[in-house]
Amino acid sequence: MESSKWKGIVEALLFASGDVGLSIAQLASVLEITEYQATDLIESLKEDYEKTERGIQLVEMASVFQFVTKQEHSEYLKKLVESTSSHSLSQAALETLAIIAYKQPITRTEIEDIRGVKTERPIQTLVSKVLIKEVGRVEGTGRAYLYGTTKEFLDYFGLNSLEELPPIADPIDEGYENEEADLFFEKFQQTIE
Repeated sequence: MESSKWKGIVEALLFASGDVGLSIAQLASVLEITEYQATDLIESLKEDYEKTERGIQLVEMASVFQFVTKQEHSEYLKKLVESTSSHSLSQAALETLAIIAYKQPITRTEIEDIRGVKTERPIQTLVSKVLIKEVGRVEGTGRAYLYGTTKEFLDYFGLNSLEELPPIADPIDEGYENEEADLFFEKFQQTIE
């Protein structure tokens, strides 16, 4: 196989591995080549990225190789991360997140019982934004996933721990609700007469 095709495969593998990265041994194993050949491919690919004006580079950290953004682009990356459009959450996602934050660990079914509507999409959004994660499974039939918040959730809302969440407001006293309704009906009755 041509060198450029091998490099393309290595590039795809490194991209797919994300933050985890790949070691020379892993690359050699997946590609079914020697570690010496894998090292040559990595070094050649690394040189390709250094020679051209690319936004990413191939680096070795803790004996694994991975793609990272270049330092000189940090100003733009910071703007992207801080932009409000990339952080906005829908009302459904916010409601789902609040339920998870206060009731965790909690299943999707339990969330849906509280919200009264399906929550599959908001949960997917929150997982993709790394604000929640699967923290276990319920024992028994179906073994539903349990969801909980992440460290990123705390960072997103500027909290040090879940104990800093504001207390949930006390539910309105039923007697008070009935008293308001009685006052309304009294006034309503008076206007009819």
